[in-house]
Amino acid sequence: MLSKAHPNKTSEWKKLEAMSQAFSQKSLKEIVKNEVGRADRFCAELNSVVFDYSRAALDREILELLLSLAKTMELPSAIEAMFRGEPINETERRSVLHTALRSRSTDALYVDSHDVRPDIRAVLDRMKRFSEKVLSGTHRSWTGGSLRKVINIGIGGSDLGPAMVYEALKSHRKSELEVFYVSNVDGAHLAPLLAKLKPEECLFIIASKTFTTQETMANAEAAKRWMLENGMPESAARFHFCAVSTNLEAVQAFGIDPENMFEFWDWVGGRYSLWSAIGLSLCLGLGFDRFEELLRGAESADEHFRTADFDRNIPVLMGMMGIWYRNFLDFRSYAVLPYDQNLSRFSAFLQQADMESNGKMTGRDGKPLEYATAPVIWGEPGTNGQHAFYQCLHQGSDRVPVDFIGCVEPMYALGDQHSMLLANMLAQAEAFMNGLSAEEAVLAMRKEGLSEQDIVELTPFRVFEGNRPSNTLLLPRLDPYYLGMLTALYEHKIFVQGVVWNIFSFDQWGVELGKRLAKPILNALIKNDLTQVKDEFTRKNLERISRARPR
Repeated sequence: MLSKAHPNKTSEWKKLEAMSQAFSQKSLKEIVKNEVGRADRFCAELNSVVFDYSRAALDREILELLLSLAKTMELPSAIEAMFRGEPINETERRSVLHTALRSRSTDALYVDSHDVRPDIRAVLDRMKRFSEKVLSGTHRSWTGGSLRKVINIGIGGSDLGPAMVYEALKSHRKSELEVFYVSNVDGAHLAPLLAKLKPEECLFIIASKTFTTQETMANAEAAKRWMLENGMPESAARFHFCAVSTNLEAVQAFGIDPENMFEFWDWVGGRYSLWSAIGLSLCLGLGFDRFEELLRGAESADEHFRTADFDRNIPVLMGMMGIWYRNFLDFRSYAVLPYDQNLSRFSAFLQQADMESNGKMTGRDGKPLEYATAPVIWGEPGTNGQHAFYQCLHQGSDRVPVDFIGCVEPMYALGDQHSMLLANMLAQAEAFMNGLSAEEAVLAMRKEGLSEQDIVELTPFRVFEGNRPSNTLLLPRLDPYYLGMLTALYEHKIFVQGVVWNIFSFDQWGVELGKRLAKPILNALIKNDLTQVKDEFTRKNLERISRARPR
């Protein structure tokens, strides 16, 4: 079980607090300049992935204190507790074993006295057989034709994880089969997609652990109605629908053949579930061998996290830097900026993984926290972001730490465009740290031929203070192995921070309140009966909606 100690009571925390005010007045540019060999020392590698944190807003003394804090907060034993399957998700009394899903170990791993390794292998084997039957044309439509379109209906982790991976790797797919992801209960997500598809070519994956998730089941029922209205016999649902769930009774009631239900377990959290049967859409869209490569990349990150010394351990370094930024330098948001268009969904995926995990204000002892936790995680791919929000990153009033992610090899070689992409990423990291002084701005404007009067007027606007920290993650290429590794490294960063913040990272009770309140409001909208709605302001808006609706 995890320690319930609060980090702000430790000697390391108090020393970091004492150092933070003086440090925040220092220039990162000067700190870096005065540390000989920093570019090499502040760097960690894993299987050709390079994590360069030489532009991070910390020095060696602060880093050593942060790593000492991690040990004082019993991070080493917490890591082992997770990998051993101890029920570290205490509020739900569950183990946290997404790492087991991508492990090739055959050693027994027990949850409630049951070895889960054979179960994991059995589901993977079924996923392989099913995906191969669909891709080979053995599993066919009710009309006898091939299934060419896969529509994954889920929400949250049942959508964001596989959707992110498919978008990143779809150029690796081996067939013409396409995958689409539907999550929003707004009909604008599903209806336009269905309008473009032929029912006899569609295979729907209904991804819901309980098979009761409101948004997912509403979209599933709508998809089934559409199929029936377009000629599918009720008995043919078994050809066109499969489920990723644990609720066999509900799956059968929907009309899905139990053979086409793929199980995962309560020790797999939703936002960590892409490695489970939730990845079925990836097996279909990319091929099972690609899915296995994804698992192997994540497994390599797991082994690194479990065994590497903390001063070379990428998730530990990432996580503890985040603690320093959030709790001692008061940085309230964190940007993840991939310089790869294929990673266009990566920041959104991390947003859920991080903020749903660590967006907590209650410690593991049930007491309110006296310090901040999860920053706002956000980002978009470069170079698009440079023409959108980088102005705020460079000259805005808030300092926002940044992770840049780049790939050495391009997915598509178009002249010098990939070199241009990497040059922009490296230049931004340099600009964030160094900025542009008034003297440098004046020299630049004189070279442009501006008048001295214009130079005087414009100088305040052309100065960049710099002093804005960043890390750079360099991948050899974006393929299933390295994407799996990258994703798992960030998962473990989140775990590190949860342990040090003394919170439970693997529950999400905050998601439930809005769902519960929505039920009487939904009844009021459908039945036009406001008597069950207690909130005055909600009733007023319901009245406005009722008056405005067409009759």
